[in-house]
Amino acid sequence: MEFKHAKLDNGLNVVAEVNPAAASLAVGFFARTGSRDETPEVSGVSHFLEHMVFKGTPRRSPAAVNLEFDEMGARYNASTSYESTIYYGEVLPEFQSRLVDLLSDIMRPSLRQEDFDVEKNVILEEIALYEDQPKFRTYDNLMSEFFGEHPLGNRILGTPESIRAMKRDDMQAYFDRRYSPGNVTAVGVGSLDFDAFVADVRRACSAWTPFGAERDTPPTPRRQSKRDIRDEKLVRQHVGLMSPAPPVQDDARFAAQVLGTILGDETGSRLYYALVEPAIADEAVTMYDPLDHAGGFITFVSADPDNAARAVEIVEAEYRRFMDEGPTNAELDAAKNKIATGATLRGEVPMGRLGAVGMDWVYRGEYVPLREQIERMLAVTRGDVMAVAGEYDLRAMTRVSLGPRESL
Repeated sequence: MEFKHAKLDNGLNVVAEVNPAAASLAVGFFARTGSRDETPEVSGVSHFLEHMVFKGTPRRSPAAVNLEFDEMGARYNASTSYESTIYYGEVLPEFQSRLVDLLSDIMRPSLRQEDFDVEKNVILEEIALYEDQPKFRTYDNLMSEFFGEHPLGNRILGTPESIRAMKRDDMQAYFDRRYSPGNVTAVGVGSLDFDAFVADVRRACSAWTPFGAERDTPPTPRRQSKRDIRDEKLVRQHVGLMSPAPPVQDDARFAAQVLGTILGDETGSRLYYALVEPAIADEAVTMYDPLDHAGGFITFVSADPDNAARAVEIVEAEYRRFMDEGPTNAELDAAKNKIATGATLRGEVPMGRLGAVGMDWVYRGEYVPLREQIERMLAVTRGDVMAVAGEYDLRAMTRVSLGPRESL
């Protein structure tokens, strides 16, 4: 595999991991914008705009967009997070130029008023759908509680009130502030002709006007708070706990990922043996969430309401024990092998590498080959893990509980 990079005169970066042995290719446009870049008046606009991008361009109607993806046999989608919006597709190599043309075209959508009005109802339905998912509600409220007034406390979907109040011109103004070519990266992975890739992107995107699209990255708050949300309709108690963690720019991210896996992997972790195996909880997982100049260790627990308080006590005890004793050599090796295996399996197909290649560039302006990524992960020591646990203090947790109990 070979890394390639080019930059258009307007600032748009084009990067690729070329793998001639692959049987397919994946292309994505990574926009460095998400809910953290919104103001309260347009809360949810990043995600709403993601939907609108597929609603047609000056060259294509909404039906034509979907039809062309289908004609190529493309697997395609988009996603919006707190920090980025990604539009992507995977196809056979013979459709490379056609896919690039289509993706680059929808990156300059028409944003027609009639489409905006219809899609607004779709967004409101999606918010309602996610409100029926307790784990999502717990996570959404946990992020808001932990980050508070920090931009990462903004909600990805917005609220029904913010979506109803949003105007088409509000969305256009947000697009005009954030979708600068210098804030977008075109990424290709797989059996890709890089010279043709650059030529296609240049043909489609070189006329995009550059402008500044800076991001506010204030210090991450170190909050410790508790919030209980009662919902008598639920039969399980869902608990989210969050403590600070290294940002995505920090090399300590490798040790942080190992730490999260040791504590709360879905199987064979400390929380699994302490909570799931003895049937105190039906789910107990910990993950490391690396963010732009921020980060968090997030733990989710789902349990019978009568067991929830006990489950949280066990989580806190396991955190304290980990900080006092650290991981065993067996735990350290198992966690690193799990992470390396997962990265390798994802890397066997272009779509599995697209996100890693794109986000490495967006966040750090670097390319990390899969082999080097695995080597750096396997080189993590017990001391590295303990240093992260000590610096970020796993016990400094914010907690959100959702379920039929009034409080824990």
